[in-house]
Amino acid sequence: MSDKSRAEARQRAHEAGLYPAPLNEGRSRNMSANRRSGTKPEVALRSALFRLGYRYRKDHLLRLDGGMRVKPDIVFTARKVAIFVDGCFWHVCPEHGRQPTTNEWYWTPKLRRNMERDESVNTALNAAGWRVLRFWEHEQVPDAVGTVVATLEQTEHKFDPTSEV
Repeated sequence: MSDKSRAEARQRAHEAGLYPAPLNEGRSRNMSANRRSGTKPEVALRSALFRLGYRYRKDHLLRLDGGMRVKPDIVFTARKVAIFVDGCFWHVCPEHGRQPTTNEWYWTPKLRRNMERDESVNTALNAAGWRVLRFWEHEQVPDAVGTVVATLEQTEHKFDPTSEV
């Protein structure tokens, strides 16, 4: 899709009221720069875990029963541990999240849907036998690493020579 056709599609969506037009070009660039994955807090946590010798998958697609598809930020597949690093604005952090004052008609339901999706993802992963860890972007990396390491140690597969193969 060309830049021109993308701009035309965006204009039609604005006119149809599907989402608000940006207030200005600067705000538009700012919002376009927001990433779904590879955020600074996520990369910091991944780097710290890697330095400790942990190997994981990043942004790995998990297909769950009922057709739900989930892409946790960090996944330990063998130990069934899924880790999410949530942004304070996008996931409505109780400490730093705030209600938007511009285009509330759009943002309030969107943020509510994000919270509901997080809840349903947690429920589906837990039902499938996964452990789910969620960290806010403002949490200290050493604290998050400590929680991840403790969880991984709890789920570590122990070799039992008396068990049948």
